[in-house]
Formats: sequence, C-alpha cells, structure tokens
Amino acid sequence: MKRGGDIQKAEGKLGVLIPGIGGAVSTTFLSGVEMIRRGLALPIGSLTQMGTIRLGKRYEKRVPKIKDSVSLASLDDMVFGGWDVFPEDGYQAAIQAGVLRNENLDVARPFLEGIKPWPAVFNQAYVKNLSGSNIKSQTSHLELIDAIKADIETFKREQKVSRCVMIWCGSTEAYLKPSEVHSSLSNFETGLKNNDPSIPPSMLYAYAALTCGIPYINGAPNLSVDIPAMEELAEKNQVPIIGKDFKTGQTLMKTILAPGLKARMLGLNGWYSTNILGNRDGMVLDDQDSFKTKEESKLGSLENILQPDIYSDLYGNFYHKVAINYYPPRGDEKEGWDCIDIFGWMGYPMQIKVDFLCRDSILAAPLVLDLVLFMDMAQRAEMTGIQEWLSFYFKSPQCMEKLYPEHDLFIQLMKLKNTLRYLIGEEQITHLGLDYYYEP
Repeated sequence: MKRGGDIQKAEGKLGVLIPGIGGAVSTTFLSGVEMIRRGLALPIGSLTQMGTIRLGKRYEKRVPKIKDSVSLASLDDMVFGGWDVFPEDGYQAAIQAGVLRNENLDVARPFLEGIKPWPAVFNQAYVKNLSGSNIKSQTSHLELIDAIKADIETFKREQKVSRCVMIWCGSTEAYLKPSEVHSSLSNFETGLKNNDPSIPPSMLYAYAALTCGIPYINGAPNLSVDIPAMEELAEKNQVPIIGKDFKTGQTLMKTILAPGLKARMLGLNGWYSTNILGNRDGMVLDDQDSFKTKEESKLGSLENILQPDIYSDLYGNFYHKVAINYYPPRGDEKEGWDCIDIFGWMGYPMQIKVDFLCRDSILAAPLVLDLVLFMDMAQRAEMTGIQEWLSFYFKSPQCMEKLYPEHDLFIQLMKLKNTLRYLIGEEQITHLGLDYYYEP
C-alpha cells in the first residue's frame, strides 16, 4: 500500500464500466454527473464532493473538503460505457426510468444519447421477471468473458482511457448459496470451463474485470465478488473489490436509528419493515428467488449492530420482518415504512414509526460516484482485495471471513475517514480528547 505523495496521481481519463447502464440508478447517476460538470446542479449526497474531513486537533480548525485532501479523479476526466439487456440509449432509458424531471433530462440529453449500451450477458434463470433483446450471442462462460473483455478493450482504445473501474448497477440475481465451485480460484476456473450453472452473469463480469486489473464494485446483493474464489483472484492480480448492495432507503434509516437505541441501552421487541416501489428493481424483486437475495441483505444489519448475544436482555428475542411489494404507480419513489416496538425503564413499551418517502435512485446515484472515485484511488494506492473501509456505502458489507461486518453507520464513517487520514499521512482521530484537559 502506498501513502501520501507515493500514491499514483489521478492523471488521464477514468473509464467507468457499468453492467446495467440503462437502469434507473445508472441513468440518474449519469445525468447528475453531467449536470454537475456543467455547473447546473450540486453533488448533494456525495461525500467525495461535499464532505469534509477534520485533520489534527480541534483548535487547529483544519477541516478541508475530502476532494481537496486526497487524490481523487476529476469528474471532467470520467467517461462511461456499459452493458444492458435493453438497447435504448441513455436518454431513452432515463425517460423510461421516470426518475428525473424533463427539464433535467433535456439539458443532459446530448450527453445521454451518446451512451449506447453494449449487448449484455444474461441468464433468465437468475432474473426471472426481466427480459430484453440486447443480449450477447455467445453461450459458454469463457466465450462470454472474452466478449466482455473485448468490449472493455474497445472502450479503452476509443475513449483513450488510462484506467477503469467496474460497478454493478444491474438487477438483483436469484438467491445463490456459495458452493464448491466458489470455494477457490482453481475450482471457479474449472467451473468456467464446464459452464457451471452456479456461476451467474455478475460473476462473469467480475472475473473479466479482475483479470483485466480493473477494480470491481458490487452494488446489488448478489454474491458476485463475495466468494473465496474472487477474493483470491483480487489478491492475485492486486485489484481492490467491495460490495454488496447499495445502502439507500430503509436500511440507511436502520443503521442510523439502531445505533442510537443501542447507545441509550433501550430494548427492542420487534422491527417490522415494508417497502413499496414500482421501478424495474421492484419488478425484479417480485420474484421470490430475487427477493430472497435482497431479504438476506436487508436482515443482517440489526443483528450485527445490536449484538443480541452480548445484550441478551435488550435484544435477545427481537422479531425482525422485511417485506417488499411491487406497486407500479410509485415508480422510483419508494416508500419504506417501519414499525419499531421498543421498551425502556422497567420494561415499559414504546413505539417508533418511520415513513421514509424516498427516491431510491436519487439516494443511490451519489454512492455510485463516491465508490468509483474511492476505488480508483484505492487501485492507485495499491490497496488490494476487500476494501472494508468502504462499508459505509453497503447494506451487507463485505469483510474477511474471520471478521463480522460493521453495520453501524457512524462507526463506518469513522473508519472511512480514518483510512483517508492514514493514506494522506495525518494522525488518526479517536475523539478521546483527554489530552486537551490533562498533561500527558
């Protein structure tokens, strides 16, 4: 790992490769970047663009913006390409997604019309409620990987790209348990040769990226790179990986509220969560196999934050239920409703009700931007393998097998900023503060 001035500078064009480039998240991200580059919008929600980082003692009052403190690529140097099962260009896809107002899309139209998706790798068995015509003709795993690599090389050559990052913004794949084929790189590569059905499209994209030395980000709850085989490949090729599942609406609220309940030692009897949404993601999740993948991702946060094995009197027997309902009239304007039954002093019951009327893609777009920029920096800093310091952005953060994932949003943010301080050679901040009042 390199630090400070030894980190390779962010020079040249950064290619952003997106499986699922025609989806609501991708087109919202692309439109926003173009609007920001033209000075017509603020990058609200983006830590890399609007966030600050305290350096040194409080009385020094050094609080620069993150983008002025670490070596991040400029938005003007970003170019975009990707795959989708639907052939519509970026503008047509954004219109169909229905997230952004026409006045925003009219401004971004020339830019979006220039983004035409490449034929995608698709397997109906993994996304039952989705079908499209823009599909690669190759059938074997190895042929499909070669086709993905050919797309990447053409893109790099035509766009004169110096380096790339790949970020999965595609649909949630059907639930998949890790099996023998995922247990090692050797087994995985044998599985590729044998067209093993336990290797979904997301893993083909990930394998292509990692073997090309390209960092890979998994924005969905699919296993993708969260298997020993991909972790081994990432270490072998010295490439950073991270996932999984962008933390946007309801789970974001859970990782804000649950740490507060635990901090005050308030008990929990039950947490009921339901969602209604009508975008393509909702349609995909209307299939029970895809929902199972999402459910697993959404259920884990409370267990990890509240630690019922340690705080059994408070959290040893809470009931946690998650439901997602496809409701087309809502489109991308998701509603996440939570009914939380808590108890306090002497066991007296209380309730919290949260009705988060959010916009899923509006919350996800700045995460895509931050992750692309941070992962590009990680690659230039020679940070390889799992980038746990980026857990802040995920519902189900990836970590080493012997560790448990950290879900507390505030601990995640402290970890992220301390990693940045370490990379630029600044002192870690523990918030102890005793040195202000007592002589060492």
